[in-house]
Amino acid sequence: MPEIKYKFIRPEDIRRLSRYEFGVKALVEGYLSGRHRSRERGASIEFKEFRQYAPGDDLALVDWRVFARTDRHYLKTFEQETNMECHLFVDCSASMGFQEEGPINKLEYASFFAACLAWLVTSKNDRVSLQLFDDKIRQFFEPGSTRRHLHQILTALEQQKAGNPTSLAEALKRAHPLIKRKGTLVVLSDFFDEPEAIFKALNPYLHRGFRVHLLHILDPSELSFPERGLSRFVDMETNHRLVVHTQTIREAWQQEMRRHTQTLRRLAAGRQVDYALTTTTESWFKLFDRFA
Repeated sequence: MPEIKYKFIRPEDIRRLSRYEFGVKALVEGYLSGRHRSRERGASIEFKEFRQYAPGDDLALVDWRVFARTDRHYLKTFEQETNMECHLFVDCSASMGFQEEGPINKLEYASFFAACLAWLVTSKNDRVSLQLFDDKIRQFFEPGSTRRHLHQILTALEQQKAGNPTSLAEALKRAHPLIKRKGTLVVLSDFFDEPEAIFKALNPYLHRGFRVHLLHILDPSELSFPERGLSRFVDMETNHRLVVHTQTIREAWQQEMRRHTQTLRRLAAGRQVDYALTTTTESWFKLFDRFA
């Protein structure tokens, strides 16, 4: 870890993350990162078996000592150890800047989790990518595992400001061609987009075998909608203003939020996607505990 202080990952976070040593092996099964044995054969460190040469095989793999003894061409094959890739999508739209009851806004909360996860993945020599988006892709960092790569990701997270409208579905569509290898996709957002459109955009990832985790981040007031009397509301993405008495719309708001989250949960369950709802008053380490 570079000798630099970062906003979204602190020394106490790193000490706590070190307790997740078991995580990489466990996450192989479809969680965040880790190594697995590939079914492909290639050059690696662990010998698997000999097999007879076939036209088109790489001559570099021929064992010439066996040829000297048998006058036949045999190839050494190996189990190839591959690194899983973790792809982080962080919503930087204007609504992610909202903060009322939580100690930090939603973008900061997402950035803390993303920074910790990026550190955890790269600390095991696995690869992590980062996409920062609103209604388009703001920045894209290809998968990497070096300290320099981690520094670039942490710096980019610190430099982001919430702004512009949300279009998670559109960002997912645009990002798909950029990700060359399947892996684990972790989306951090307030999911203020149509659930059906989001899952339609996720379908190409699921068809390619990605493991998908949706982490739904809200300020507690967005769920409870506390009574404030006559109030002016300003849409953070369109700047549209509305003056209403909170008592007249509170129940309808709560019902709509329940419907929205239940739809996300239902669609996720139907596609074997992991969905977790959290608020900015909860520790992001609870999300790590969930994966563990």
